[in-house]
Amino acid sequence: MVHLKGVIPIQFICKTQLSCLSLQSHRSVRSQSKMALPLRTSFKHLHRFIHKFSSPKRSLSSGNTEPPGGGRVFSGIQPTGVPHLGNYLGALENWVGLQSQYPSVLYSIVDLHSITQPQDPAQLRSNILDMAASLLACGIDPERAILFQQSQVPEHAELSWILGCLTSMPRLRHLPQWKMKSKPKNEGSVGLYTYPVLQAADILLYKSTHVPVGEDQVQHLELAQDLARIFNHRYGDLFPEPAALLSSTRKVKSLRDPSAKMSKSDPQAMATITITDSPDDIALKVRRAVTDFTSEVTFDPETRPGVSNLVTIHAAMEAIDVEEAVLRARGMDTAAYKTLVTEVLIQRLTPIREEIRRLREDRAHLEEVLARGTCRARELAAPVLREVRQRVGFC
Repeated sequence: MVHLKGVIPIQFICKTQLSCLSLQSHRSVRSQSKMALPLRTSFKHLHRFIHKFSSPKRSLSSGNTEPPGGGRVFSGIQPTGVPHLGNYLGALENWVGLQSQYPSVLYSIVDLHSITQPQDPAQLRSNILDMAASLLACGIDPERAILFQQSQVPEHAELSWILGCLTSMPRLRHLPQWKMKSKPKNEGSVGLYTYPVLQAADILLYKSTHVPVGEDQVQHLELAQDLARIFNHRYGDLFPEPAALLSSTRKVKSLRDPSAKMSKSDPQAMATITITDSPDDIALKVRRAVTDFTSEVTFDPETRPGVSNLVTIHAAMEAIDVEEAVLRARGMDTAAYKTLVTEVLIQRLTPIREEIRRLREDRAHLEEVLARGTCRARELAAPVLREVRQRVGFC
């Protein structure tokens, strides 16, 4: 799928059916090379910085398709470019912490989901590796979590078809994905319509017990729970019903329109901070953030959404509550407070931006991480799908 000049693409690895043992051997040899040492060292420094804001390490169990005693976490993210601040605070920072809280964690770059909207093939290939670099730079550790590319695990698509045959059309018609992204005349692709079924397959394929989701995705998770119950009732108990892990972080709003979520697709360039923005870009965007005519800093999302959005960002980036953030702003007007928020953002995002730049220069390493993750994911997925096929009657 990923094919870049000068590196071994994942597609080639799949065609030659390179074994997981071969990949591990390749990784072992490569890790001893001088080229890999600076990268590994940079990872250690970055993780020490990130773990200041997360829990201590815990080992990842493997070699068993059943979720370990502490449960199994699954989540996915589309390869739609570099994550923005809302993605980082609302999802990715939480993902980093979950690596220490659960013994088995899987994170997928869900490229099958991404093609429900038109994609340029070359750009998609690049976005997949950019997303891998972003996840690693934010603190996803491939030694503690399985990081993989969804399309390289064919079991996802097959289970999605089987679950789709257990799903009624009215059940899908009222889900938010279809309502939000279908055209005004209620038109859209079959892939967009059945998107939530593929989400359910992603989750159930690994017998996941917990799924970190935003409030706007709860209905989709409920479909996964329903399909687990339907399958178990018809074919015998196999899938656990996954529970939602809701983030406690408040939603980050657009800097130009604090009534809307921060979004990559926002046409206003000043509305969204990405995790690769330079210090100058961050300073400019925060300085131009919409506030109001009251100079005092308070937290009141209903009447002062712009200032409250800055307080939300400040609190999340410093891992404090909003009351503490307001307390630290005492005596400041909004202009001075914007300077404080800018400094906090630059301090947190600079190591991530620099690590993404470093990782982008080592595309072969990113290919290897995803290929290794694919092998580990398939070790869990293949036995589950074999059991599904047997119960359904295919074999």
